[in-house]
Amino acid sequence: MKKHNFNPGPSILPRIAVENSAKAILDLNGSGLSLLEISHRSKDFESILNEAMSLFKELLNIPIGYQVIFLGGGASLQFDMVPYNLMKTKAAYLETGAWAQKAIKEAQFFGEVKIVASSSDKNFSYIPKGYAIPADADYFHITSNNTIFGT
Repeated sequence: MKKHNFNPGPSILPRIAVENSAKAILDLNGSGLSLLEISHRSKDFESILNEAMSLFKELLNIPIGYQVIFLGGGASLQFDMVPYNLMKTKAAYLETGAWAQKAIKEAQFFGEVKIVASSSDKNFSYIPKGYAIPADADYFHITSNNTIFGT
């Protein structure tokens, strides 16, 4: 019987994805080198990165003019990395729980943070709707997986 992981963080992947990743770790496209051994500037790696970005854009229906970025580190590191890389002056945040509050706290070191809506009034038991994102915000941040409060 196949096991399933319903915990936050890593999750179950399709078997073919695991098998293809294992093959690439041993020998990427018959190159004699592992995916872990090639340069992040090589044509083979750029091809992988471009395909991943293209698939994200397709899967999430990301409009033209928007980019997919991959940032190293865990989720908490992104609380710094997102504003460090994207905020020029102002960002919009949806306050949905403990993780959103940590992201807001870190973003305030980089510029103005506008909390467009919050569910703190009901102990973060819902994700707010009907809010407006300021047109002058450099980006909008939402933490939709609030593992601490269960929303």
